[in-house]
Amino acid sequence: MIMLDVRNLNKKFPHFQLNDVSFQLPQGYIMGFIGLNGAGKTTTIKSILNLISIDGGDIRIMGRNMNEHEVELKQKVGYAFGNIDFYTRSKIKTLTKVFKTFYDHWDEETYQAYIRKFKLIEDKKIAELSTGMKVKYSLALALSHGAKLLILDEPTSGLDPAARDDLLDVFRELVQDGEISILFSTHITSDLEKCADYITYIHEGRIINSAEKEEFVDAYRLIHGKVEDLETIKDRLIAHKVNSFGFTGLILTEHFMPSPAFKASIPNLEEIMIYYSKREAAHV
Repeated sequence: MIMLDVRNLNKKFPHFQLNDVSFQLPQGYIMGFIGLNGAGKTTTIKSILNLISIDGGDIRIMGRNMNEHEVELKQKVGYAFGNIDFYTRSKIKTLTKVFKTFYDHWDEETYQAYIRKFKLIEDKKIAELSTGMKVKYSLALALSHGAKLLILDEPTSGLDPAARDDLLDVFRELVQDGEISILFSTHITSDLEKCADYITYIHEGRIINSAEKEEFVDAYRLIHGKVEDLETIKDRLIAHKVNSFGFTGLILTEHFMPSPAFKASIPNLEEIMIYYSKREAAHV
């Protein structure tokens, strides 16, 4: 089953717009939603959650249109983010008491299990929680009302490497039984290399590529060569940079013809984003 289906999403602001954003997340998998800051990740997520009105497109969760079945579908969607900026003087138990009234299938036993698992102290105020604890509290809330789709907007931002790794283990555990799906927005691409099954890359409000992680990365090559050979391949490169050893450029695999003049390697997610940003800079 397709858990999340975004088709031709458009949203225009005075200085930014989403252009025909489309991707699909199958049930039981983690999708990394990547892009530089300002690329459109949060705007897309707010559109999916119907927090902002869209200018065009169709958003379906579990096959149902979000706009037509919002109340029903939000019972099955959990949203967690990198911080909690409301009711910071309230204790965890006080905020939870309010939160659970919005959900028909709140499971107190499940909630308490996650409180113990995440080592959260319910008498602590939100303001007293570390960034990592705030994320885990958001997850505990999301997972305690039977959510089948988790939408996580920069959940690991600001965490130290050990805390990030612990959280990634939690995400992997959640999808093991094939019931829960996760859309994981981040610019920390190394996290996704550890846990994501699919990658969707948004750049300047447009989807550059959306595919299984291995297929996504395999669509590109990093080319290394001598500066004097750059002109023979320059027009096919997405972007390039020159250093004292020669040049390095990013190219679509389908556009690369092997040659003794060049060495090719497979880029990581961060390198793909960096070279796309260089292409934009070159056109400014």
